[in-house]
Amino acid sequence: MTTFDTIYQNIIKKIMSEGIEELNERTGHKTKALPGITFQIDIEKDGFPILTLRKNPIKSPIAEQVWFITGEKDTEFLRKYTKMWDEFIEPDGTITAAYGYRWKHHFKRDQLGKLIELLTKDPTSRQGVIVTWDPGDDGFGGTEKKNVPCPFAFTINIIGRRLHLHNIIRSNDMMLGCPFDTFGFTLLMYIVAQKLGVKPGVYTHTISNAHIYDTHYEGAKELIKRVNTHPNIFPVMPPDIFDRAKKKDENLVKEIYEAFAPYYKPGEPIEGLNIIK
Repeated sequence: MTTFDTIYQNIIKKIMSEGIEELNERTGHKTKALPGITFQIDIEKDGFPILTLRKNPIKSPIAEQVWFITGEKDTEFLRKYTKMWDEFIEPDGTITAAYGYRWKHHFKRDQLGKLIELLTKDPTSRQGVIVTWDPGDDGFGGTEKKNVPCPFAFTINIIGRRLHLHNIIRSNDMMLGCPFDTFGFTLLMYIVAQKLGVKPGVYTHTISNAHIYDTHYEGAKELIKRVNTHPNIFPVMPPDIFDRAKKKDENLVKEIYEAFAPYYKPGEPIEGLNIIK
């Protein structure tokens, strides 16, 4: 099993055995949940955190991160590669809380661009903070929208000439969202490190509410039983990912996917893992 497989499987075991079961009024589903779950992956020694205990659509989080870097909320580019966000698309073809748009435009400041400028000028800065959650509109009965950010902020630091990303998630569906977000934001960490000419380092994932939906309990039990001998994954990535993503390079998603494909040999899918909105 990969390092991430082991970490993830242990968290699922803990939630299933120790999680508090309550009814979530918004969804109408029961969940087992725990607060304050944190884990780390050092991609130099552990490889990329891709769940291999079951099959995952890895092209989707790749396309998502490239789309985030474009800074768009229109989904035309994204939908060429994945339909994962379709149910969150508004009638005008946009996603209101599109993460990349929020990073580059929503707060009248290009947070991602400023981050690159800051760490180029001062690699020791501790002010590399990117915020996705809009406190003026998200949550608390604000404007109704199909999606509000779950990963609501992240920080980037360069320590020991390695770039580290700490992702903070208010709510994570552990059977679907957590593996997706972990791989996607670790990829973002790699992309930013590549842009700044430093090595990628430790990805930290902190979840305020880590939960498993009642309809996923059987899938969780199946995942807990699975074992494999899959090695950690160390792909050879294409160059200039950040700049090519900004230009919406049509070949980029395919090239990144092909860097992972030879090394990714997952187990069988687990049935019944449907998205709960």
